[in-house]
Amino acid sequence: MTESVIECRNLTHYYGERLIYKDLSFNVPRGRILGLLGKNGTGKTTTINILSGYLQPRSGECRIFGEDLKLITPETRSKIALLIEGHVQYAYMTIEQIEKFYAQFYPRWNRDAYYGLMEKLKVAPRQRISRMSCGQQSQVALGLILAQNAELLILDDFSMGLDPGYRRLFVEYLRDYARAEEKTVFLTSHIIQDMEKLVDDCIIMDYGRIMVQMPVGEFLSTFGRYTFSTPQTEFPEIRECYHPAIANRQGELFSFASEDEVARNLHEAGVPFEGLKRESLNLEDAFIGLTGKY
Repeated sequence: MTESVIECRNLTHYYGERLIYKDLSFNVPRGRILGLLGKNGTGKTTTINILSGYLQPRSGECRIFGEDLKLITPETRSKIALLIEGHVQYAYMTIEQIEKFYAQFYPRWNRDAYYGLMEKLKVAPRQRISRMSCGQQSQVALGLILAQNAELLILDDFSMGLDPGYRRLFVEYLRDYARAEEKTVFLTSHIIQDMEKLVDDCIIMDYGRIMVQMPVGEFLSTFGRYTFSTPQTEFPEIRECYHPAIANRQGELFSFASEDEVARNLHEAGVPFEGLKRESLNLEDAFIGLTGKY
């Protein structure tokens, strides 16, 4: 059995009287890159803040490297690198100066990870950070996170402020770095196309619950969009399907079920249909199919 770096059990949290989620449980296996996906307000940043120790859940337990977060030791804390906002402090420093400054605080500092990313950005060591673009400054922050040489990286909305080119550059660099160094990564992003290229596993959250936790490849191979012709104007309840809709006598639904199973479920629901077809999806379309457009 693969060892879990993060183990959360029955997390429940409220903001005032508003329930964010109840009895939320998940694991993050060692050496995997796991992406947390969900619409705005489903609790992604709340989960990041709980894992970082900035927020205490109303109830439940969270363990990292086997230690209860409430009692985590400094030694274990040093194994965790955290990015909440992709902005650099001390922007008056140069690329070289800030690396030397941060290196003093991290015994396992890996300057090659930092300068490897800076070389890809094509920035000179003496370039002042304040004179760099917003996207480049975000990449400097990400480079400083990688250089900490932590065993677990927790990154909240890591691609915020990056244009498509910089996002692609960092996604590829992080993926290659994490796999080569056998790091565990737990991250969120609003740009799901980036996640598909980066993560091994995904957790998809809806309001108050986890809908899916599985390898991305398994999710995309088993979850599909089904289309068919039907004279129906509205659907009854259909087993094992998500977000059925009808427009101009064309029906669609999303399901983990096979084509034969979907056909059987439509028959059982009394829905006449013709030309049932299954369509494979990318991660963004699968996410919307599972959670709904709104």
